[in-house]
Amino acid sequence: MAKKSRTPAPPRKVQSPQRRVESKRGRTPEDRKTLWIAIAFAASGIAAIAIVAAIIFATGGTTSSEPSGAGKTIDQSQLVGLQTGPAPWNAGLDHLPDRLEPLGLSPLTAEGNVLHIHQHLDIYVNAKHITVPAGIGIFTGQFLTELHTHSAGAEGLPGSPTRPSGVIHLESNKNQTYTLGQFFGVWGVRFTKDCIGGYCKELTPWRVYVNGKLYTGDPSRIPLREHDEYAIVIGTPPKKIPSKFGWPRGL
Repeated sequence: MAKKSRTPAPPRKVQSPQRRVESKRGRTPEDRKTLWIAIAFAASGIAAIAIVAAIIFATGGTTSSEPSGAGKTIDQSQLVGLQTGPAPWNAGLDHLPDRLEPLGLSPLTAEGNVLHIHQHLDIYVNAKHITVPAGIGIFTGQFLTELHTHSAGAEGLPGSPTRPSGVIHLESNKNQTYTLGQFFGVWGVRFTKDCIGGYCKELTPWRVYVNGKLYTGDPSRIPLREHDEYAIVIGTPPKKIPSKFGWPRGL
């Protein structure tokens, strides 16, 4: 009886001694390569986080460049009588009636009572504090706007009645978002992402801080919110950037 032929078995793949050891440990060279790649990516991510943290620590933090509720950009070419020289700036009342419509504001006979909040503004030029005038937005004997300032005496703050405090009063009959750009429009001071008054960034660097944090977007679109602290720093900064204001009772 003829014998059945057998198909020869394929040769066994012999593992190298190193591979046999790695296999016993549950890892192959390919596994080790994948592991090292994962570790490298994790390390790079940690380094990136550390760099960002260091930048935030050095600058005191940065606000969003596009805050929620930000208003539209104001067309400065429509604003009559803007002050484009160096500080200090007057209350800008001469052409106030002509600027109201482009700013989306109204001549009110009394302070609005639907929205009634306050903010504080500090301005520094080469570390010197600049006065924010009293009476911004108040056309004496005729009207006042939704955005205006009073004197320190009227606000119960230290100082004489003629000493302004930098408190912005937002008193409106409409519950809507108002911006820092609208306030500067009422004040009659040029205020764009590049220039404030006579100071333009290409010649004189300046920055805006919101509650002590650097703001990197268009500052004219910053929404006015209850008890916010705005600091505009032109040229050499002061020793400390204010992050809050000591609000008196009732404001």
